Amino acid sequence: MDMQAKKDLQKFAVSIRKETMRAIGTLGVGHVGGALSICDVLAVLYGGEMNIDPADPHKEDRDWLVCSKGHAGPAVYATLALKGFFPKEELLTLNKPGTNLPSHCDMNRTPGIDMTTGSLGQGTSSAVGIACGNRKKGLDNYTYLIIGDGESQEGQVWEAALFAAQHKLSHLIAFTDYNKCQIDGTISEVCELGDLAGKYEAFGWYAQSVDGHDVEQISEAIHKAKQQGERPSMIVLNTVKGKGVSLAEGKVGSHNMPVTREQMDQAMAELDSQLAAL
Repeated sequence: MDMQAKKDLQKFAVSIRKETMRAIGTLGVGHVGGALSICDVLAVLYGGEMNIDPADPHKEDRDWLVCSKGHAGPAVYATLALKGFFPKEELLTLNKPGTNLPSHCDMNRTPGIDMTTGSLGQGTSSAVGIACGNRKKGLDNYTYLIIGDGESQEGQVWEAALFAAQHKLSHLIAFTDYNKCQIDGTISEVCELGDLAGKYEAFGWYAQSVDGHDVEQISEAIHKAKQQGERPSMIVLNTVKGKGVSLAEGKVGSHNMPVTREQMDQAMAELDSQLAAL
């Protein structure tokens, strides 16, 4: 990846964080931590990796994204708005009466959302079914899946993982947002996950572990996943909950938190500084 391409993706990631914080700050409360931790992978996917068309969100040969950790919807919405799926002004209606942007991802309400999610564990099964169905249709597209680390304590995730390996769903590329925090505490306090990449390897997947805030590492991992072409892929993203905003960064309490106008302004200033430094 050349330096300009890397810089463009880094700027895209910060812009996603800005629009996410603007939306949540305007509402006054929201899932800050787990939304901000996936902005870099969203930047890579929507910054050129995925075959998508904002003018035709349902085109048959598109690449699909299932954000199984549906509470991170605000970051996905911000990404879609920045890509032109709908006007950015709609982000300020987040989770308000009559909105098309509910707290959790809803395919029936939001242009560009491929699967309704939020019941943790179920998105993996959905993504596996989508990848299987697209292959049966003879399509060569990819299904991308984002799972939370707390979510990975759900048994359904591992049942779906077994099925995907059995059927060699090589066009399924999943990411675990391994930010080490969940709603009730740290992962190690609640239910330790250990070596996630090793677990997926044992389940028959092609697994990698990368810095989830390094767009170049994420991009290279996706390309390796595509090149191996025989197994479903898991890319473990080592991330920081609330990345990029000091009031949330690394804090368990940022899972769902109130955000005052003053805090939103502070976050905007921090993110503007990050953009200026790129």
